[in-house]
Amino acid sequence: MSGAKRAFDVLVSGGLLLALSPLMLAVALAVRLSSPGPLLFRQERVGLHGRLFRIRKFRTMRVGDGSGPQVTASGDQRITRVGHVLRRYKLDELPQLLDVLTGSMSLVGPRPEVPRYMQHYAPQVRAQILSVRPGITDNAAIAFRNEEQLLAGADDVERTYVDVIMPIKQQYYLDYVHRHSVAGDVMILARTFWALVGPQARTT
Repeated sequence: MSGAKRAFDVLVSGGLLLALSPLMLAVALAVRLSSPGPLLFRQERVGLHGRLFRIRKFRTMRVGDGSGPQVTASGDQRITRVGHVLRRYKLDELPQLLDVLTGSMSLVGPRPEVPRYMQHYAPQVRAQILSVRPGITDNAAIAFRNEEQLLAGADDVERTYVDVIMPIKQQYYLDYVHRHSVAGDVMILARTFWALVGPQARTT
């Protein structure tokens, strides 16, 4: 099945890059004009079988010293005005189509964590999660599409993420590892699209 999944990833990500290139160009221009700094945000994440890679995102935060938490709550003062819009509609994730095309990621799979958070998973759980390529979206990403709002009321954003949100995501990730299929990926992609543009997206 991995060969079919990889072929699906290449075909769909390549097609989306072509179809969405005007939108990506517009987003790139907005990011460039919104604040000084690089166009893309690059950060080390843990990929397939524990290999590290640098994920691509459109930059949504002001350039700083990098001393803040590696998870973000709604209202974080580091986020630019344009960044708030990009994050709400997940447009900052579009450059990850390049990560899919190059093989670092899949369209669907467990979201890639930074090394410091990945270490919180038990070794046997971590091995299972990392047995598949990380993805742009999955059922956990859909369930926690408003994660930043959930974290906004936390006294300790990182502790809440590690102690409350990560254990729930773990169950989604393990379920995906055990049940994933190309047909299932298509369903998750459709659900992701609906979560971003459907009626419920306009009320959150």
